Amino acid sequence: MKTESHTLTFSAFMALLIGCAGIAATLASNSQAILLDGLFNLIYFGVALVTIKVSRLASRPDSESYPFGYSYFESLVNLCKGLLIFGVSIFALVDAIAALLTGGRAIAAGIAIAYALFATAACSLTAWVMHRSLRSVKSPLVEADKANWVVNSVISAAVLAAFCLVLVFEKLQWQSVLTYIDPLLVIAVVVLCLGVPVRMASQALRELLNKTPEEALAEPVHQAVGRALADIDTHEVRVRMVRPGRLLYVIVHVVLPATPDVSIADQDKLRAQVDEEVRRYYSPVVCDVVFTADTRWAAPSCGLLVEKHT
Repeated sequence: MKTESHTLTFSAFMALLIGCAGIAATLASNSQAILLDGLFNLIYFGVALVTIKVSRLASRPDSESYPFGYSYFESLVNLCKGLLIFGVSIFALVDAIAALLTGGRAIAAGIAIAYALFATAACSLTAWVMHRSLRSVKSPLVEADKANWVVNSVISAAVLAAFCLVLVFEKLQWQSVLTYIDPLLVIAVVVLCLGVPVRMASQALRELLNKTPEEALAEPVHQAVGRALADIDTHEVRVRMVRPGRLLYVIVHVVLPATPDVSIADQDKLRAQVDEEVRRYYSPVVCDVVFTADTRWAAPSCGLLVEKHT
């Protein structure tokens, strides 16, 4: 798929399809592992509808209502995704532990295996489509969806393998073990995959809190700014950056000598050089370059009035 909107729409459709199939299979099999998978996908479908809207907003320029653009909506959506997945996982974990303490839960293995086989194939197909789309679509929303579908594929495959064990144990007439397979499976899946929603939510939260991006991105940007300003005399250069969603916002304060020999036209050329150098490493990007002869305008500030020294 060549566009972000089409890719996210396909992801939403698959989440709805698998979610409905999961709820139907739960009613027939009595498996809480399948219920977990069905609820997860139905919740994800609801979030996906919002994600599609946000993907369209993120490509728009800033407006009077949102003077810094719409990129923060991407981080907000990914935070909600992570928290929702985390919440469903914890709910399933508590329910599975309660089932273990009360003698387990009997399930219909045949129906459970059929659903798990379908879910594994559908999730794997969707993850592959997300992966292929990322070749032409650079989007944190699609990347988050890909991570979700990869995890979902692994979970579905693990569920399939465990339900196959139910048939084996039935043949061996290990009736005392059968009722514990489903809750143990839920616990194992939640424990192994809980890190994914935690990482997704924590990354989005750092973006919303305006934390500097990871060093792998920040250091090349610092170097790019240094190269762009290498030909002028400066007292100090401060580079600050945040990355809400897909947009990298860079603000550069350049402190010049008290009597700088840099005209406004020269400053505009330097701004263009900074923007060009940074774009070699990352895009989309907004670069604001501020020239000043007073270090207080470049110094860290909490927004309080700074006394002017005479």
